[in-house]
Parts: sequence; C-alpha cells; structure tokens
Amino acid sequence: FVVDTEENLMQNGGSYYILPVIRGKGGGLGLDKTGNETCPISVVQSPFDTEHGLPVRIASPYLILNIYEGLPLSLAFTAVPTCAETPSQWTVVEDLPTGKSLKLSGFYDNAMSGWFNIQKYANDYKLTFCPRDSDTCGDVGVNVDENGVRQMVVDEANGPLLVMFKKATESSTNIKLRGAI
Repeated sequence: FVVDTEENLMQNGGSYYILPVIRGKGGGLGLDKTGNETCPISVVQSPFDTEHGLPVRIASPYLILNIYEGLPLSLAFTAVPTCAETPSQWTVVEDLPTGKSLKLSGFYDNAMSGWFNIQKYANDYKLTFCPRDSDTCGDVGVNVDENGVRQMVVDEANGPLLVMFKKATESSTNIKLRGAI
C-alpha cells in the first residue's frame, strides 16, 4: 500500500498534495499557462519549496478503500480554473515542444489515452503514466522551459520526480485558484 507523510494508508478518492521528496528544487504541483495557452491548464511544479501547490484527488476505478502501488489511477485537482471544465482531470498530451506534457483534459485533440499510477522508487515514490496502447509506463518528471516554468512531463531525461503525498485538510481543498499555483 502507498502511505502519506503521516504514514497513513492513502485513501481511494482522497485529496493529497503531491510534494517533492528532495527539497531545494521546487514545491508542490499546481497549474499555470504554458506556450500559447490562455487558461492555466498545464500541470507544473511550484518554483517555491514552501508552496504545497493544489490538492489532487487520487482515485482508482476499483471499489477499494486504499491506494496501492501499480493501481490504475486518475488524478484531478480539486480546484478548477474558471476557464476549464470540471473535473480538472489530468491527461498527457504528446507532440508538444516539451514532449509529452501533463495538462488538464478537454483542451487538446492529441491527448493520450491511459492512466497514472504510483510506483515505489528506492524508499520513495514516483508517478508514472501508462498509455493504453503500450506495455511500458513512462516516469513523470520535470522539464524547466525557457521561461523557468517547471512543467510536468512524461519520460523526462532527468529522471522521475520523487514524490510524497500529504493529506489535504477540508479547509485546504476549498482554496481559491489563482492564474498559477
């Protein structure tokens, strides 16, 4: 089973901050505009270590109580920008300048069909994306673009972003969404 920062089993459908294990290279995950986007629909890492980002609902289609490694998952921010559809489900879009970028669903025709999962990586966790038409899952990592935006991508040459999951409280899931994280 996957555990959160308090060593509690992660709940199916629970809301968590996805935070980097290694400090000094950015904070939690959120949304920002990249490229020609007019709406903040790109999944990005905060440049600030102290920011938790936005809570993410982590859910499996299976009717089970807890999340375990390798389980097919959908990931969605609990806060949605006014220019986006609800829910703010994550997808992977290919053939962008950054390769395969994580975005909110419903905006790109070249979104890949598949699911995310959590894998153990040494003593930490990493996120992977598994395309429906492939036997291979790709690691989710960070690509810093020319504007310094820390975009989340699949198959980043720098390796996976090692993450931990901090349970989001009820009050933290009702935060207002800014243009960026």
